[in-house]
Amino acid sequence: MPIIKSAKKAARQTVKRTEHNKEIKKSIKTALKALKTDPSAENLSKLQSEYDKAAKKGLIKKNTASRRKAAASKLAKASGVTLGAKKSTKTTAKSAKPAAKASKAKPAAKPAKTTKATKTTAKTTKTTTKKPTAKSATKKA
Repeated sequence: MPIIKSAKKAARQTVKRTEHNKEIKKSIKTALKALKTDPSAENLSKLQSEYDKAAKKGLIKKNTASRRKAAASKLAKASGVTLGAKKSTKTTAKSAKPAAKASKAKPAAKPAKTTKATKTTAKTTKTTTKKPTAKSATKKA
């Protein structure tokens, strides 16, 4: 049993964190079971959301969440769930907009490149006109 005040507080915090982590893990497991019993796009998105939340809170690592989400989508795809039916229509609308923005951005990008080139030439001229240091001046005398 902890005696020091800070150790007592740490013990209380550990109990709270453990309970919170158990709740998150339980929600992940229930979402995974729901996906396995009834594979649907809705259940898949709920599971992926739970993995993202767990990774954000630090319960699991980012790459672990990504790997598990990929496995879940593979499982859903194997059972015949269409994953990106809605997303495909949105991407076609979005792909047209960035092309218009890109054409506007190109003229603005060219002057920025030329200013960078002038800065680099200015830096090189500074390096060529270095003065001799005090040590080399004393050696000559």
